Amino acid sequence: MISLENISLKREGKTILKNVSWAVTRGEHWSILGLNGSGKTTLLKIINGYLWPTEGRVRVLDQTFGQTNIPELRKKIGWVSSSIQQRFRPSDSVLSIVLSGKFGSIGLYDTVQENDIEKAHYLMKLLACEKFMNQNYESLSQGEQQRVLIARALMASPELLILDEPCTALDIIAREQFLRFIEKIANEPGGPTLIYVTHHVEEILPVFTHTLLLRSGEVIASGQTDEILTETNLSAFFQQPVSIQIHDGRTWIALKRTENISIERLV
Repeated sequence: MISLENISLKREGKTILKNVSWAVTRGEHWSILGLNGSGKTTLLKIINGYLWPTEGRVRVLDQTFGQTNIPELRKKIGWVSSSIQQRFRPSDSVLSIVLSGKFGSIGLYDTVQENDIEKAHYLMKLLACEKFMNQNYESLSQGEQQRVLIARALMASPELLILDEPCTALDIIAREQFLRFIEKIANEPGGPTLIYVTHHVEEILPVFTHTLLLRSGEVIASGQTDEILTETNLSAFFQQPVSIQIHDGRTWIALKRTENISIERLV
């Protein structure tokens, strides 16, 4: 599904990605964990062909970059991010936004068939957003908008679905509701391979079989999630001692206190 070999990217003398090698096999679902500025979104842009690496080899869906039609390849990749969310017109209806996903356009300009509408209805029902399909997109909550964007991404039956920090700006209840929908998609027969990007460990669901840790543009570790999300690995990754708890198959972390700080020292 994805094969990156020794990818590096430099801009204006600054190294953004350094010797990144990563392989995603069909049937796996991956999370990418990294703090702000770690290079996560840059990595996604390379996978989608919006950025070209300074060094290295990129293959996505069995297509080698430099030897394939990138716009055609993108039709097989669904990408959900806040940058897409901001490009729709306030008056766009939910149904039109979902239907536009078939054509990869911002706005619906092509003729749709009856089977397209049926598929849009099915996806909106799957993601519990069919009840507001005739509403304007801007009238929805942040969580509802994110579900609509996923339905839109699934309209083209992508082989790869990338979710770029989709829980940003969601409160804890909306986040947990949204994560349940991600689980449904991951468990759909014949569904796409998922790449879930986050900087919150607790968002990594049990359905994400593998995890990649990215820090300052470098891969710190990658492999099966239960082997990667250990106290030792995460302490080294965050460069802070952390403790972890496992609840319902998800890992929750807390920073360990390394010293006692008295109130007198703070005033």
